[in-house]
Amino acid sequence: MINVVLACLLIVSPVWPLGENPLPGDPYVVVNKERHELAYISEGEIKNIFPVAIGKEGDDTPEGEFNLLVKAENPYYRKKDIPGGSENNPLGTRWLGFDALNTDGRIYGIHGTNNPESIGRAVTAGCIRMNNEDVEFLFQEVPVGMKILVINDSRTFEEIGIDYGAIE
Repeated sequence: MINVVLACLLIVSPVWPLGENPLPGDPYVVVNKERHELAYISEGEIKNIFPVAIGKEGDDTPEGEFNLLVKAENPYYRKKDIPGGSENNPLGTRWLGFDALNTDGRIYGIHGTNNPESIGRAVTAGCIRMNNEDVEFLFQEVPVGMKILVINDSRTFEEIGIDYGAIE
């Protein structure tokens, strides 16, 4: 009986995706630190490219392929006890936390900003910062469990997507 229940849980698990990821067509995000840009790939093609801010020297944004673990609207900023939704909150309106450096999705993330002039620069404490309207769009499109690739690369997003299996 336990085996049947376990098998059912694995089949209808709310954690997405099961198995290899990404498969061509699956949602995938690539952050290219060299270009200060983020590409949203879905259905095997690049849907959007957004400008981003990345970690400053000494607080570099970690590189690698990570899993999206946490999605939060109007995130609370713990470091300075700033509530979500406050105009003083540097995390902006959305948080997409990923598991860089064996964290739980609450340390490193893609988030909005209350300082749009910072976009396109290396100024963060390691996170990836986007304009609020851009991260709000991305927040609606991406599922928990999808892959986020952070890379420092001179290739195009299409070349990177093909190399990592997000584009055929």
